[in-house]
Order: sequence, then C-alpha cells, then structure tokens
Amino acid sequence: MRLSTKSRYGVRALFDMAYNSGISPVKIMDISRRQEISPRYLEQIFQSLKKAGILKSKRGPHGGYYLARMPEQITVREILEAAEGDTLLVDCLDKRNGHKAPCKFESKCVTQTVWHDATETLSGFFSETTLKALCERAESMGIQKDYDLRFSYDI
Repeated sequence: MRLSTKSRYGVRALFDMAYNSGISPVKIMDISRRQEISPRYLEQIFQSLKKAGILKSKRGPHGGYYLARMPEQITVREILEAAEGDTLLVDCLDKRNGHKAPCKFESKCVTQTVWHDATETLSGFFSETTLKALCERAESMGIQKDYDLRFSYDI
C-alpha cells in the first residue's frame, strides 16, 4: 500500500495546524514553510479537506485555515478518506454502487479475504489515531512548536 502525497501531506499539514496553532487560523505560508510543502499544492489539498468538513477558513488579516473540530475529534482515517476517497488496499473491495466492475472471483477469492482483513485492521488503526495523538507523539519526541509570530506583541 502506498499513500499518495496528497494524503501524506494532508496529514502532515493538519498535524502542523493542530500542534502549532490549535484551533486558531493559520496561514498556508506558515504551514508551507514548516512542512516544506508547496503552498499551491496545500491549497489543492485544503479544498478537499474543507469539502469533507475537516477544515474551515476565515478571510482577513487574522484569517487563514483552521480545524473545524478539536484535534481529538479528527482522525487520520478522515483525512485519508478526504484526500484519497477511501482507505481500501485493493479496488476489488470497493462495493460502492457503480464504482467498479464486479470481480469475477468475488465469492471464491481467498486473497480477497486477506485484503479485506488487512484493510479492516488499517482502518481501525487510522480511526483510533487522532490529531491530538499525533501532537502527543510530537511532544514525546521533543519536536519544538513554532508559535505564530502574528500574535506576539512588544510593549
């Protein structure tokens, strides 16, 4: 199984938002700088994440993108599905109406049971892993937070 850059960068970007900004709006350029992801590509990814209800945006000088829910309520599975469409390992497991031609080995394919079980295991793991859990891992790894300088004031 290989995840596309869209889903991998989506998870990285949302982790970055949760870790460095919480639920406050953050500029694409800040995420781009920290994660070394093209801002244009992030815009494309964020459109899928907005459509899925994971992100929201706010216009204006203190605007940007922000998480639609708390980090503990957003799972890696949600992010992957918003970016990829699903988390299936193989096409033959896709049962959505009209999506794929039915497999001629549908009811007599032992390998399909392996792909099904593996997909279920991975889906369970991705469903249990939240952005908050990723933030906790980052803290335990000693990853420094990059606080947004827009809100720093000198007197």
